[in-house]
Amino acid sequence: MSQFSIKRYLPRSLYGRAALILLVPIITIQLVVSFGFIQRLYEDVTVQMTSNMVPQLELLLNTEDSALAATAETLRLEARHGQETVRSRVRFYDLSGRAVRDTLALNFPELEAVDLVQDRKQVFITFASDQGLLNVTFPRSRVSARNPHQLLVLMLATGALMTLIAYLFLRNQLRPIRRLANAAEAFGKGQVVTYHPSGANEVRSAGGAFLNMRSRIERQTQQRTLMLSGVSHDLRTPLTRLKLGLSMQPPGKDVDALMGDVGEMENLITAFLDFARADATEELEPCDPVQLVREICDNAARAGQAVALGTMPDAGVEMKLRPMAIKRALENLTGNAVRYGTNARISLEVLETALRITVEDDGPGIPEAKREEALKPFARLDASRNQNKGSGVGLGLAIAADIARSHGGSLRLGESVALGGLSADLVLPR
Repeated sequence: MSQFSIKRYLPRSLYGRAALILLVPIITIQLVVSFGFIQRLYEDVTVQMTSNMVPQLELLLNTEDSALAATAETLRLEARHGQETVRSRVRFYDLSGRAVRDTLALNFPELEAVDLVQDRKQVFITFASDQGLLNVTFPRSRVSARNPHQLLVLMLATGALMTLIAYLFLRNQLRPIRRLANAAEAFGKGQVVTYHPSGANEVRSAGGAFLNMRSRIERQTQQRTLMLSGVSHDLRTPLTRLKLGLSMQPPGKDVDALMGDVGEMENLITAFLDFARADATEELEPCDPVQLVREICDNAARAGQAVALGTMPDAGVEMKLRPMAIKRALENLTGNAVRYGTNARISLEVLETALRITVEDDGPGIPEAKREEALKPFARLDASRNQNKGSGVGLGLAIAADIARSHGGSLRLGESVALGGLSADLVLPR
């Protein structure tokens, strides 16, 4: 339990934790040395010096009134009889002053008051003697070490200087890690930024591994796109010849069935190519997702689909996106919504660090246990989504999820509160 509560207050960034690792030992050492010096060394020295003053004060107390002035001058003290007692005052932070007061009180029962506030360089004492009150004044330097804070100031100044040097060194060491993190984060959002490994050997090794991984992923994506593009091109030629040959045959039930099979194969090839291509050939560019959503809704209305706008921001939002890819993802989501339901609604919400586009329908929805499976390619959830209503091959949600991931976001499936069907949230980081 205690470990959990401590973690709540620890910095989350590597820079903050490294700074904490650096500062905690320095501050701890300074505190230990400071308190050790003040309480053990400085107070002990003060007690010893005050004890050396005790015999002189005893001699002064035992001196006759006629010889008091001469004895005080010999002892380099100021002494006079009076009727007023000095105020007993010691500053709360004056640890050596407390030692002076306590030592004098321990050795002189007749001590009335000790004033260390009236003049920081003088000690004012009042004794009760046979001749009345005796006021004694002597320099503070005779019972306390001079300039006791010099060591503390020197220690603090040295600690601050070393902390600054360590901070600069730490910043230079963490900069390559931050550059690596920024490059990895940008690649997760579909951006390729220039990165060269630098820093310590371990950071260089991690940077080289990241570059190798990025190259392999890019090469694999390109190979997948080229392969399926080639397969699509090679398959479209014989399909076109087959369609041409069937169109020249006399009309009949068998010919119509074969033409339907050819059309379905063309749709399959197009869906495979869309899934493989996703947004690999499109670059990021500033665009307004609000305008994109409105265009999707307008296009659906022209196609006779019941797609309405939900909650929308008053003003536009500029983000770096792949507009054609986002458009394709939203078209897939709205297509699924009107295929499996009667009405669909698109809403857009601007969050603090993300943009959320929600597509809802009034269809049967997807059970919670099968939502993760529904995002996989070629998933056919016949029990929850009636596949007989369309010619889908199970790639619509997978394409939308892949496009969201390429932007560093995600696709989340849930239940629509307003329409009662499926709710698909396309979350994109800002």
